[in-house]
Amino acid sequence: MPINIVLVEPEIPQNTGNIARTCAATGSKLHLVKPLGFSVDDRYLKRAGLDYWQYTDIEYHESLDDFFIKYPSGSFFFATTKAKKTYTSVEYKENSFIFFGKETAGLPEKLLKTNWDSCIRLPMREESRSLNLSNSVAILVYEALRQLNFPDLV
Repeated sequence: MPINIVLVEPEIPQNTGNIARTCAATGSKLHLVKPLGFSVDDRYLKRAGLDYWQYTDIEYHESLDDFFIKYPSGSFFFATTKAKKTYTSVEYKENSFIFFGKETAGLPEKLLKTNWDSCIRLPMREESRSLNLSNSVAILVYEALRQLNFPDLV
């Protein structure tokens, strides 16, 4: 698996559906950390993912603690508007994990403080709001895959 996308407590089913579609198209694995702000049976989630669900490798985690028990170490990156480093200034490795927080609050402060050296951001105008979560995921996934020379993609 070239890249892992970790959504921590996602709230909007359409975003998660779009992200699942991106993961299917790129061969990235999607990790969903509960609690989710929707049911996985949600019609909006399924509609946004279209017919890509069968091609998406999804793993569910009961909490961040459960996630880190299963994956105690690795090449972890944490997307936040608060980071100093940009997403292009780091080196992604095969099997890197890129974390994204829930749409209304981002990643937990404690997680960011503990992993500050691995926090990354997308450059934006100072007065602007954050990009849509699914757009942010797509940008970071493709940068990571570009650095890896787009493994298994045509």
